[in-house]
Amino acid sequence: MGERDEKQPYVVFGYGSLIFKPPPHVIAQTPGFLKGYVRRFAQKSHDHRGTPEKPGRVVTLVHKEDWDQFSGSDPFPDDDVVWGIAYTIDPENEAEVRDYLDYREKDGYTLEQVDIWNLTDGVEKVVIPGAFCYVGRNDNPSFIGSEPIDLLAEHIWKSVGPSGRNKDYLYKLAEAVRQLAPASHDSHLFALEASASSRGRDKTSNSLLDTMPRTGPDTG
Repeated sequence: MGERDEKQPYVVFGYGSLIFKPPPHVIAQTPGFLKGYVRRFAQKSHDHRGTPEKPGRVVTLVHKEDWDQFSGSDPFPDDDVVWGIAYTIDPENEAEVRDYLDYREKDGYTLEQVDIWNLTDGVEKVVIPGAFCYVGRNDNPSFIGSEPIDLLAEHIWKSVGPSGRNKDYLYKLAEAVRQLAPASHDSHLFALEASASSRGRDKTSNSLLDTMPRTGPDTG
């Protein structure tokens, strides 16, 4: 787990559900992007968007050079920019937020430090150095690697967990990324959204969703 200068604010970068379900006690938020990473639905979700018996899929970050080992079925091999939001946390509530996020991201995620970039007068610059970010590294037990996009979309479309339907996680994330900034994009995310949407109305039994206990915040 990374360490930081106590004089620096505690900043957390969200690239998955943290974009549309922010942590508590946020005093500032800054859209930006990471360089040298990909965002992929390469992490099993046993506790939010799936179950232990039928895990769903949620996003993780993977270093681009590591992803190249798993990306045989990836139609966007040159992606290496991930848009998200950097949240600055109220210093008085830092310990509470750390505990909250450690629990929320417990299913295989590890805390790393990353530099947040953005465009300033058309030039890419680091706007926040050393932000904290939860990453499902490729050696964690829930990492599943690359799957063909249509099969992945079908799996997401069918999966349900205590936090709701897996496809809703996908749709909310795609819409949130579009709204981050005029330049924000994610080719893989938008293609996956289109593939899932093409499957039409969800015919999964509502009784399964209605009877599942809600566990609160999502993951990723």
